[in-house]
Amino acid sequence: MNVFVTGGTGFVGANLVAGLNERGIVPRVLHRETSSLRALGGLQFASAIGDVLDPVARLAAVMADCEWVFHVAAVADYWRQGEAWLYKVNVDGTKRMLAAAQQAGVKRFVFTSSLAAMGVPERDELLTESHGFNLPPHRFPYGHSKYLAELEVRSAVRQGLEAVIVNPAIVLGPRDVNEISGSIITEAARGNVNFILPGGSNFVAVADVVAGQLAAAERGRPGERYILGGENVPYDVVIPTICAIVGRKPPKLKLPGALMPFAAVGVDVARLVLGNRVPIDANQVRIARKFIYADMSKARQELDLPQTPFATMVEQAYAWYRENGFV
Repeated sequence: MNVFVTGGTGFVGANLVAGLNERGIVPRVLHRETSSLRALGGLQFASAIGDVLDPVARLAAVMADCEWVFHVAAVADYWRQGEAWLYKVNVDGTKRMLAAAQQAGVKRFVFTSSLAAMGVPERDELLTESHGFNLPPHRFPYGHSKYLAELEVRSAVRQGLEAVIVNPAIVLGPRDVNEISGSIITEAARGNVNFILPGGSNFVAVADVVAGQLAAAERGRPGERYILGGENVPYDVVIPTICAIVGRKPPKLKLPGALMPFAAVGVDVARLVLGNRVPIDANQVRIARKFIYADMSKARQELDLPQTPFATMVEQAYAWYRENGFV
């Protein structure tokens, strides 16, 4: 089987390539000539030089004869690259990939969106696949861009493309070469986590995300969304658990939710002085006081989504960071 992957040089995409290799599949990976291939170390793949913003005809040509397309490429660190680029890649890039897949006659298209596209739940509520984005776009540009990209996917489904959407939560595991999701682990290992946030999030092992992506290609229902999540964990459990695994004392200071808006202002000021050396932006700080928990029952029932415990996914990620010289 011929399989096409975008975003293969990144965290989730590289693990997807590994999962395909385990099935005896050597996928075609779209990447720029200048892309670092570090995340793909030790894996088998065929390079397809290009970009998701290439003309549709060119994209259709490089994915010719592929039965499955996994569109994983996205900009997540918008605070480093700018919101205009975020929307260009995440929305327009997805639209081009969908059009190319239609031209190439692809049998199944799996779009890797994000739990962020579902917005923020009400207090004591779990996000489900029926939730829509409910924040002002400027308060959560990444989630808004993924929501708009999903609208493009649904439009393509109405035109006959068999496309499925998967929505991973916060992903942890090996091959996170850019420390996007796992920076909380590496920063804890370096002794840089000094307080506990007031909210909570859903965390998922990258191996479980890959299992969900592959199951979506095999038996996901076109036009449907599937939350790929693991455990709902409050940060007052997240931080001590991580600190115990990396061998650091957990911080005693827990920030009250009422202080988070002021902390967000502090981040804005720090970014004015330090620029992109500050690894977060004010919007992330504001959202951190929320409990963004999810209901994974649909993916469990229809995709047999595995459920790795939180502590195990942290241990697996930390082992990889140590083996690869990050900490």
